[in-house]
Amino acid sequence: MRYLALGDSYTIGTGASDESRAWPSIIAARLGAELTNPAVNGYTTEDLIRDELPLVLKFKPELVTVLIGVNDLVQGRTSDAYRRSLRTIYDEVAGACVVAVSIPAWSYVPAAADFGGAEQVERMTGVFNGVAGEEAAARGFPWVDLGPVSTSRIGSEGWIASDQLHPGDAQYAAWAEVIWPAIRDAV
Repeated sequence: MRYLALGDSYTIGTGASDESRAWPSIIAARLGAELTNPAVNGYTTEDLIRDELPLVLKFKPELVTVLIGVNDLVQGRTSDAYRRSLRTIYDEVAGACVVAVSIPAWSYVPAAADFGGAEQVERMTGVFNGVAGEEAAARGFPWVDLGPVSTSRIGSEGWIASDQLHPGDAQYAAWAEVIWPAIRDAV
C-alpha cells in the first residue's frame, strides 16, 4: 500500500528523536505501507498545494493523511483563505482513502506566547479545526481530533520537544494511537 502523508512540521515529526518516531512512520509500520512523507516545517496550505500536492498524481497513493493549518494560523491567514486552500487539497486527494487530522492543541506549550498567547492560540486553533472538520465531513473523510490527546499527558517526560513547541516522541506515539482506528477503518 502506498501512503502519502501531507502536512507541515507536525507531519514530518519535528521534535521526534528520529523519523521513525513521527506518527506517519508509526502508522506506516503498522500497515506495512510504503510511506512518502514530503511534509516540511513551516508549510502552509499554499505551500502544500505547490510542493506536496503534485505527488498525488506521481505516487497514486491508496491512503492519504492531511494535517495542515497551524502555519496558516500563525502567519495570519484568514479562516476563509484557509478554507479555500483546504478545499483544493481535499478535492485533489479525494480519489484515495483519506483521513483528515486536526491541528493539535498547542496553546499550553511555552512557545504559544510568541503567537498571541494561550487564549488566542486556543481560539484560532478551534476556528481552523472547525473549518477543516466541516470540509472533511462534506467529503465523507474521517476526521481525527487531536485536541484531547495533545493535552492528555502535559508535563510528562518526552511530551514536548526541547524546542518548547513541537511534540516529543511520547506525544507522537499517542497521536498514532488516536489516528490508527480511523486509518484502520478507512483502509
